[in-house]
Amino acid sequence: MNPFADPRPMILPSILSADFSRLAEDCRDVLNAGGDFLHIDVMDGHLVPNISFAAPVFKWLRPIFPDVFLDVHLMIDEPVRYAPEMVKAGANNITFHVEAPEVRSDVAAAAREIGKLGCHVGITLKPGTKIETVLPALPYVDLVLIMSVEPGFGGQKFMADQLDKARLIKPMLKPNQRLEIDGGIDEHTIGEARRAGIDWFVAGNAIFGATDRTAAIRRLREAINAGT
Repeated sequence: MNPFADPRPMILPSILSADFSRLAEDCRDVLNAGGDFLHIDVMDGHLVPNISFAAPVFKWLRPIFPDVFLDVHLMIDEPVRYAPEMVKAGANNITFHVEAPEVRSDVAAAAREIGKLGCHVGITLKPGTKIETVLPALPYVDLVLIMSVEPGFGGQKFMADQLDKARLIKPMLKPNQRLEIDGGIDEHTIGEARRAGIDWFVAGNAIFGATDRTAAIRRLREAINAGT
């Protein structure tokens, strides 16, 4: 699956909100409920104040979901160093932070280096970081991820002011590049994000925390369509 070839808006369940004791079952459930593909947050406890999981988790998921696109968000200090093992484990897209110490002096070079691995490449920034920091990498990335919460933990309140970044950067993107958002996305915020130009929507608690996940994803799509 190559979602970059599909212009339709995509909903990405974030497995950070899944029940880790039944991860495969939870992932299968949200995909069957209408999720387009999976978003995986890798955290090292340095770049963001939390530790999650790394390549062994999606190396284990990959054979269970051989055709599912895995969108991997590296919230780590050394994304270029660890990207090869992420791709080897099955990551289809690697998104890295401009704030990462390893890359912040030359984000364009980092994007090119990760792209050599044969995966798609994304770039992202924390809410307090200016959008200008990602611009040098734009020719070398497939997506820009707008963080609408402080990264590190799920279930935070949506920061609507971050949509200003989306509005600024959307006109700079080529037709095959995507604008993604992560943080506080639910049926009440997703329409506003769509109006700001977002293509891909990462949602955690709004999907995994729902009693009826099919209905939850349907409501998200309805809100996207209302915002288009």
